[in-house]
Amino acid sequence: MRKTLRNHEHGSTSSFEVTFDFRPRKGRKNRGPNPADIHGILETGNVPRVSRLMALAIRFDGLIRHGQIRGFADLARLGYVSRARITQIMNLLNLSPDIQENILFLPKTTKDRDPIREKNLRAIVAEPHWSRQRKMWANYGAE
Repeated sequence: MRKTLRNHEHGSTSSFEVTFDFRPRKGRKNRGPNPADIHGILETGNVPRVSRLMALAIRFDGLIRHGQIRGFADLARLGYVSRARITQIMNLLNLSPDIQENILFLPKTTKDRDPIREKNLRAIVAEPHWSRQRKMWANYGAE
């Protein structure tokens, strides 16, 4: 390929030739997965909505703690939802840490509806004692 550069200030022209030839270096191999095999690696299905809401609550909490957002009203305004809905989402942070972890790592939903819904967790969220929450969570999973 031939490239010409012009210097408009001085009216001069420079020309040079550049050759691009891509060859992998000796011994270099493709270290990534084969795109044909990627289908077997990725888990199919959708992340449950309650898992996404739990992650969102954690993210919102971080934004508030670091002063990037002033409060629930700002979150509601930015997310085009009501302050009450933000409160419902943020209340997931009142769950015991082990329940939060269980919610974050729920298996992906491949068919039908999500087995656990945020609305159904509100009774557990309202319980202030983690030991009672754990019992309620165990009973919820058994239903």
